[in-house]
Amino acid sequence: MAQNLDAALVEKVALDGPYAMLSFRHPALAREARPGQFVMIKAGLSADPPLRRPFSILATDAEAGTFTLFVKAVGVGSRALAGLAPGEPAQCLGPLGRPFELPPSGTEALMVAGGYGIAPFLMMSRELTRTRGTGRVFYGGRTRADLQLREPFEALRVTLVATTEDGSLGERGRVTRPLERHLDAARTPVQLYACGPDAMLHAVARIAEARGLPCQVSLDPWMGCGVGTCLGCVVWIQAADEARAKYRCACTEGPVFDARVVLWHGEEESAARRSAHRPAEARA
Repeated sequence: MAQNLDAALVEKVALDGPYAMLSFRHPALAREARPGQFVMIKAGLSADPPLRRPFSILATDAEAGTFTLFVKAVGVGSRALAGLAPGEPAQCLGPLGRPFELPPSGTEALMVAGGYGIAPFLMMSRELTRTRGTGRVFYGGRTRADLQLREPFEALRVTLVATTEDGSLGERGRVTRPLERHLDAARTPVQLYACGPDAMLHAVARIAEARGLPCQVSLDPWMGCGVGTCLGCVVWIQAADEARAKYRCACTEGPVFDARVVLWHGEEESAARRSAHRPAEARA
């Protein structure tokens, strides 16, 4: 259950460029958060800036009562958050949203992250390690500067495949290229998970649809409140039995959705709706 509390910054780890990892004390959130959930948070206790900003929860430490965020300081809210000193407070509401659902036993989790979208997959990888599940991370960005969180996965012994569009780290090209190679060679069941830019999410969703694979995506629309009141984060969702797509709040009904029900930009129907129209023999 989400709680609205003042959370003190306990540790700040500066990364390259505008990136940092910030850890806050919030025992209830540290106990309850699940992979893919997020917080609404802002620096200080004043009304300025007026809105909290959403951040995926990178990691939790239930014993220490802390949670960690991966922050890229690019706007007023994120710069104020990154500018906090240890001991200073932030206003925090969380955990919020629908989390990722882990794959069944014997199914490999293939986590596809675009840049900043790596955040939820560290917690998910830790959960897979704890439950003796298997996972692989495909981590893509424009340049090596976008791939800031590689070492934590190495410590978990989770295979991480890095790609950059300029070839400065890992394979040159889009992150979906090594993903498809792995799918071509896979001999065990797999389930796809994706978090990152919309174009990447759509590409992963198309791959999943073409191959008949389950896929969960974490959507990241603009968000003002985090509790379904402002309606700023609505996204088009269309279930198989819905003739028309409907708005759904990403903050309360997501941010994680089955990729099949998302009505992606430029498409007339969701994959779930298309599948419902397809003849039974074609779906077999």
